[in-house]
Amino acid sequence: MILVRPATPDDAAELVRLRGLMFEAMPSMAGKAGPGPWQAAAEGVLRDRLVAVPLTMPAFVVDDPEHPGRLASCAVGTLEQRLPAPGHPDGLFGFVFNICTDPQARYRGYARACTEALLTWFDEHRVTRIDLHASSGGEQLYRSLGFHEHSIPLSRNRQLTG
Repeated sequence: MILVRPATPDDAAELVRLRGLMFEAMPSMAGKAGPGPWQAAAEGVLRDRLVAVPLTMPAFVVDDPEHPGRLASCAVGTLEQRLPAPGHPDGLFGFVFNICTDPQARYRGYARACTEALLTWFDEHRVTRIDLHASSGGEQLYRSLGFHEHSIPLSRNRQLTG
């Protein structure tokens, strides 16, 4: 049995380490995921958001059984309050991101267990739509958990300078 637990602020550095591994595995991030100020910023956000009330950045982790103090896998999400609408009576939307398993711990079901725990958390909080951006490596897992294509017609990205 895989023991999944909610992440705590003490897990922030490890969550950032796993996030870096996730970026390294993404072809679009090749050469861009090295050490930088993003890591300290991400760790600070996690430390703050993992204790916020109400919780708006749930995260679930599996500890690495072979390396005490390290995480083997994680799944992080965000909870967003929007205006209620037909089909979304509470206006709660979720976004799943930062699903990563340390390469040494892959193919043991850890990512699935973390993601299922996160989806259960969303269900318990009456979230009616959950989005994610899937890598080709994760697509089969997400489809098996009920995700499918959804039309988002427009998106805007802006590069920050300085």
